[in-house]
Amino acid sequence: MKESFGAKLKSLFSGKKSINEDFYDELTDLLVEGDIGAKAAYLLVEELENVCSKEKITDENQIILKLKELLLRDVKKLSLTPEKDKVNVWMVLGVNGVGKTTSVAKLANLFKARGWENLVLASSDTFRAAAIEQLAMHGDKIGVRVVSHQHGSDPSAVVFDAAQAIRAKGNGLVIADTAGRLHNKENLVRELQKIDKTCASKADPGCYKKILVIDATTGQNALRQAEVFNEAVGLDALIMTKYDSTAKGGVAFTIGKELGLPVSFICTGEKYPDIQEFNPEEYINEFLGL
Repeated sequence: MKESFGAKLKSLFSGKKSINEDFYDELTDLLVEGDIGAKAAYLLVEELENVCSKEKITDENQIILKLKELLLRDVKKLSLTPEKDKVNVWMVLGVNGVGKTTSVAKLANLFKARGWENLVLASSDTFRAAAIEQLAMHGDKIGVRVVSHQHGSDPSAVVFDAAQAIRAKGNGLVIADTAGRLHNKENLVRELQKIDKTCASKADPGCYKKILVIDATTGQNALRQAEVFNEAVGLDALIMTKYDSTAKGGVAFTIGKELGLPVSFICTGEKYPDIQEFNPEEYINEFLGL
């Protein structure tokens, strides 16, 4: 098991006789190890050093609490709930391998447990036959309808049909699984913009959300992915999978600071119930070992 960021932070304090420039340099390195980008870590520590110097803070606990305060400022949360008596469409994005299709199933299972009866999963990753089969299997297991077309068909048409099915019943939620082939960025962006247009036209006003799934352990890669997808369609929120804030918790801070994007859910395991709403304070407390 990797040593947590909080444990490394405690070691840093215990090895220091005084809080000086060397201490702050080491803290910067430690934050970069914890997946906070180098530039963001440098600016954060510079601000922390200035505040602590100005307020004459030298106590370990007080320094950590001040660091928490500065981190919390950029860790954002968005509570996502479908609107009652409306047609809601959520497009779920992400590169292959981050747990996107499983996250779609977890979301559906969560809202089904909360009493949403009219749920439809749209299998809009039509480029991978395995993705269509995988979503169909999830739909069977959790008892949620899946709309899919044949392999290679138009992804937008799948969303269109799923939204029509919801509208026929008057209201509900479509969760669309999409392709995530980043190696051909131009094609991906074009394709996503087409699906985006369909989703926006089929959802009721204010009921369309674009949610990016990122692997929380991949740090700067996750930031790059967020930049690409945000540029393509303008994201509303994130889901973090493979979540372990204690070792590499910096990614929510970095994406919040660089792109202003909030986190809505975290996934902590493989089972359908292993999804929960994001809590910024808990997240930072775990990261700092508080």
